[in-house]
Amino acid sequence: MSTRHTVIDSPVGELTVVAEGEHLVGLHFEGREHENPAATLGPRADGDFRRTREQLAEYFAGERTRFDLPLALHGDEFEQRVWELIAGIGYGETRSYGELARELGNPGLSRAVGTATGRNPLAVIVPCHRVVGADGSLTGFGGGLDRKRFLLRLEEPPPEEAGRLF
Repeated sequence: MSTRHTVIDSPVGELTVVAEGEHLVGLHFEGREHENPAATLGPRADGDFRRTREQLAEYFAGERTRFDLPLALHGDEFEQRVWELIAGIGYGETRSYGELARELGNPGLSRAVGTATGRNPLAVIVPCHRVVGADGSLTGFGGGLDRKRFLLRLEEPPPEEAGRLF
């Protein structure tokens, strides 16, 4: 299968997007070491990522709440289950690692859920920034807590106009 990549500018820095065939397999933040060395990213093929560019631009403009892109996430069975749960967290919502562990049927799996979340290869698209600490605090994010904070704020609903007179 042919692997290729592109680099997309975004409000959170450059994003390196990787595809195998027709499926996205990676989205990496600038400054983060890729789990795959640069050689495995394949050649740069900017023209192959039009839909991805459009959907990310719409997301960052606040116009898109869900991505509709073909994905192929490579991970073990447990990671796949965690990533599926993360993909189901709605725009503007959060879940804790413990809540995800309970959804998997074992509240003792919080740390394992955290590890799997950290291995999510498709940040933003599989929205691991929506996973927070039990008390709502921002914890561990491969892109850094500043990016996590930015993404969560981006998804906040506009503040109500308090005291508006009609």
